[in-house]
Amino acid sequence: MIDCVIIDDEQHAIDLLKEHIGRVHFLRIVGTATNPVKGLEMIAEMKPGLVFLDVQMPNITGIEILKLISKDCHVIMTTAYKEYALDGFEHAAVDYLLKPIVFLRFLKAVNRIWIIHNNLREANDKDHYVFVKTEQKGKLLKIDSRRITYIEGLGNYVVIHMDDQRKITAYLKLKELTGHLSSMGFVRIHKSFIISLSHLTAVEGNMVRILDEPQPITIGEAYRKDFFELVNTKLLSLPPDPAIN
Repeated sequence: MIDCVIIDDEQHAIDLLKEHIGRVHFLRIVGTATNPVKGLEMIAEMKPGLVFLDVQMPNITGIEILKLISKDCHVIMTTAYKEYALDGFEHAAVDYLLKPIVFLRFLKAVNRIWIIHNNLREANDKDHYVFVKTEQKGKLLKIDSRRITYIEGLGNYVVIHMDDQRKITAYLKLKELTGHLSSMGFVRIHKSFIISLSHLTAVEGNMVRILDEPQPITIGEAYRKDFFELVNTKLLSLPPDPAIN
C-alpha cells in the first residue's frame, strides 16, 4: 500500500484525484491540502510514499515544494499547462498529469510508481547498479537496473530502454549482458532482446508486452521453451473441478 497526499489549491481538482485513487487498490489517501504551506507540513509529518502536487499555487509553487521534499517521497506533478512538465522532471518528479486528469492516464502514472515501490522494497541491500560505456570516449554511465524496461541488441552495441522513456546507447553485445543481468530479474527472449520481468505486463501467445511500450516483442523460437518454463513457475491455476467430466 502506498500512502498518498494531495496538494492543490483547487478543491475540485483534489476531489477528482480522490475519486481516481479510490479506484486503485494499492493507493491510500492520508491527507489533502489546498494550502501549499500546510501541505508541506503534512508531508514532513506523514512521510507519504506519493504526493500529487499542483504546479501553480499561491505563496509557494509546486516546483518550490518539490525542491524541499525528501527524495524518498515520489512526486507526480499536476498542471493545466504542459510547458511546466520539464521543470518537474528536472527536479526528480516521476511523472506529470495534465488537467483535467483522465483515469487511464492517471493509472499509467501510478502503475509506474507501484513498480518502483515494489522494486525498492524487495531490493534491501542488493546492488542494483551497473556501469556501461557510452558513446562519449572515457565516460561510464551508472544505471539503476530496476528502471530498465528492456534492452535491444544492435550488433556491437545495445540500446537500453528506461522506464522514463530515455534510451541509452552503450557499446556492449547482448550476450555480454545476459549472464550479468539474469540475477537481477532479466531474461533473454530473443536474439535481439532482453526484458525486465518487473516491467513485463502480459504474455500474448508468442509475444510479450512491456510497460509503456506500444508494440509487443516477439519471443524468439530458440528462447520459447526456457521462457515459458519460467512463466509456468509463476502461473496461478485452479485445481480441476471433480464435478466436471
